[in-house]
Amino acid sequence: MARPGWVENVIWWQVYPLGFVGAERDAPVEGSEVQHRLPRLTAWLDYVVELGASGIVLGPVFAAETHGYDTTDYFRIDPRLGDGADFEDLIAAAHSRGLRVLLDGVFNHVGRSFDRFQQVLREGPEAPSSSWFKLSWPEGQWSPGTEPDYEDFEGHHHLLALNHVEPQVRDFVVEVMKYWLARGADGWRLDAAYAVPPSFWAPVLDTVRADYPDAYFVGEFIHGDYAAAVAEGGLDSVTQYELWKAVWSSLNDVNLYELSAALDRHNGFLESFAPLTFVGNHDVTRLASKLSNTALLPHAVVILLTLGGTPSIYAGDEQGFRGVKEDRAGGDDAVRPAFPDSPAELSNLGADIFRLHQELIGVRRRHPWLHRAHTRVLALANEHLVYEAQADGHSLTVALNLAGSPVSVDAPAGARAVLARGGDVQVGGDGLELGPFAWAILGSGDD
Repeated sequence: MARPGWVENVIWWQVYPLGFVGAERDAPVEGSEVQHRLPRLTAWLDYVVELGASGIVLGPVFAAETHGYDTTDYFRIDPRLGDGADFEDLIAAAHSRGLRVLLDGVFNHVGRSFDRFQQVLREGPEAPSSSWFKLSWPEGQWSPGTEPDYEDFEGHHHLLALNHVEPQVRDFVVEVMKYWLARGADGWRLDAAYAVPPSFWAPVLDTVRADYPDAYFVGEFIHGDYAAAVAEGGLDSVTQYELWKAVWSSLNDVNLYELSAALDRHNGFLESFAPLTFVGNHDVTRLASKLSNTALLPHAVVILLTLGGTPSIYAGDEQGFRGVKEDRAGGDDAVRPAFPDSPAELSNLGADIFRLHQELIGVRRRHPWLHRAHTRVLALANEHLVYEAQADGHSLTVALNLAGSPVSVDAPAGARAVLARGGDVQVGGDGLELGPFAWAILGSGDD
């Protein structure tokens, strides 16, 4: 299956809109005035371009009960964010700057206020929409006010699991996808795709692609067989959580053998698809808070932007934002904060890490073949790693030192041009010397 060609050049900037604009925690009561907050996000698009990104991944924007992943109306923009006109303005503003836009589709489960479930509560087992859910009714004759048990999403009772063997559910998801693609979206991130049978995704995506062949579909997979999920579900990609874990864990434990093993796994995935790579997102503790030694934060960004796949940067990580995810109600708030009205109001404390992201994104964009690059480990120890990224006859060499003391490492004889560096880096005829916590990206000089 051919992937959309434009994806090879995308570097995503991921945003959680409800948090970004400082929306209320709960949906407003019916009839409340729409809050036109999406234009606040539009005001950041030039910043995205300045960063060097070329697309935006939007978190949930559809009407929902609370955090957006409890959708109630898939055809309406959440009134805490704005309305359809605000959405279309955002899309137009993004596209005018060359930015693609990916939407977050929550198609594994819905909120309790979803109209089909409300119909079930009103009409009981004979409701036309009862087959949309996995229900278990009490024995005996149904009476108004009797509520069934139902399958939910991972124990969250307010999130009703959809019944993905029901043809009406499949047709509904197709309708939703096409509706927003027609209004300018470029593709979909499929939330909790791992919880949905692959047999559901394949016919849905085939039907949507018949009308929108250039659309991109990436599934959220935290675990499982990534390659099989892509092949069986007809997906373009999945989220590379294995690599995310290996990056921060290797840096924290000063154990680059773990990262090396993950790179081997990553190479295997690249044989059949380009994973969505990241070192931060809306569901995990911020990288700057996750790392025990923030001197190694640049190393994580270097890894992200020199490996094969489609990189995604979570909004705020490029400024070194901090935030710890906690296992409690509201535990995501710290990693989903409100942003100022404009980039001009950002603190200068994040300027250095922002410039680092710009520099490394620049390297990535000058070497677009990195999208499909495999890696080959050239030197490996707990505290240092040298790998070569290569594709289509091109190559770059990446060297990392996690130690607080200098280290001498070997590098290919042809890799002597320093494309980017951090710390003290000395290139010689026999290799290179990396100072404490230093890193380097080397090319042949012809790249």
